[in-house]
Amino acid sequence: MRLNKNITGWLMYDFANSSFTTIIVTVIYSVYFKNVVVNQGEVGTALWGRAVSISMLMVAITAPIFGAVADFSRAKKKFLFYMTYLTVIFTALLYFVKAGNIFTGMLFFIIANFGFNSGNVFYNALLPDIVHRKDIGKVSGWGWSVGYIGGLIALLLILPLVHNKWIRLVFPAVAFFFGFFAIPTFLLLKEIKKPSKRTNYFKTAFGRIRTSIRNIRHFKELVKYIISYLVYNDGIIIVISFAAIYGATRFGMNEKQLITYFIIANLTSMIGAFVFGYILDKIGAKRTISITLLIWIGVVVWAFLCNNVNEFYLVGMLAGIAIGSSQSSSRSMLVLLTPQDKMAEFFGFYSVTGRLASIMGPLIYGEISRITGNQRWAILSIVLFFIVGAVLLQTVNETKGKKIALSWTNPEN
Repeated sequence: MRLNKNITGWLMYDFANSSFTTIIVTVIYSVYFKNVVVNQGEVGTALWGRAVSISMLMVAITAPIFGAVADFSRAKKKFLFYMTYLTVIFTALLYFVKAGNIFTGMLFFIIANFGFNSGNVFYNALLPDIVHRKDIGKVSGWGWSVGYIGGLIALLLILPLVHNKWIRLVFPAVAFFFGFFAIPTFLLLKEIKKPSKRTNYFKTAFGRIRTSIRNIRHFKELVKYIISYLVYNDGIIIVISFAAIYGATRFGMNEKQLITYFIIANLTSMIGAFVFGYILDKIGAKRTISITLLIWIGVVVWAFLCNNVNEFYLVGMLAGIAIGSSQSSSRSMLVLLTPQDKMAEFFGFYSVTGRLASIMGPLIYGEISRITGNQRWAILSIVLFFIVGAVLLQTVNETKGKKIALSWTNPEN
């Protein structure tokens, strides 16, 4: 397999969109919203949690419909374009959000985050169009790596704007980065023009969910794994959404310190994803994920106990290793337990249920922060997600699940 125009175009989207998650969701806007827009202590943390949860609920409701559109229309790239520039426009509009504009600040972010996550439905659906099935895992892995690089470059480029007087300029700058570097995707990537089918997208979407629930019952080990993943991934979502807020609140980290922190975390994420890929090949996916969850528990407990900003930088390095390794290993586990001819169907089901589950984590974290007035107690809630997820993971018989996936024959054939 060689790197052609289609693959390059697809990878460039990962490069472009990482600027949004890294800078808007994780590093800068989350802190700006809490400390400047709301400026009411942990009330801002709670409102940020609600904004993240609302946007994910919207995605969970619409994702099955968008998935049906992606499969039965000839317009995946067109819909990806719409969602991309919906995100770009509302990210740029965050420039106009000032102190006290709480409703506007939440609304613009919710729409931007909805557009970003909805766009990924069409982005993921394009991958089977451009590479052979046997190369999907490899190209998907390249996407993770290119995404980390894009996030790093975006952080470095906006660093000169990180100043109290100019901080709002960061948001249109991110919008420009995302919008500009997504252009190669729409120029280079050629969507396969299959005949479109006339269908009721709502009926198709919910019929597909019913079919997935009926079919997935045959794969008990996969079901147990998905339940485990839904729990521990909620912990990861909380870390992504609140890490910068925690650092700014607990240790008084300014924007430049936070950017440095996440540059380091991105670097260790790449290392974690790379190294644990080899570990997974040696000891299996279940054991590998179990190790990453133990690392996550250590990260959260250390973040609770650490007393100064220098120590928190070390926590960030370990968190980077944990997130890179757990995300790549989790996807590998799903692939191993899923029959080849059910891959698209179950990945869609996995995506929808994952977004539904991720509604609760940010909401719980934010409300604990508001009620207690201290994020140290809220951060301990994350430990429960990782512990419960790890315990549920131990019920999965990986060997049995892989055998069932490999030997599966569709009874309808």
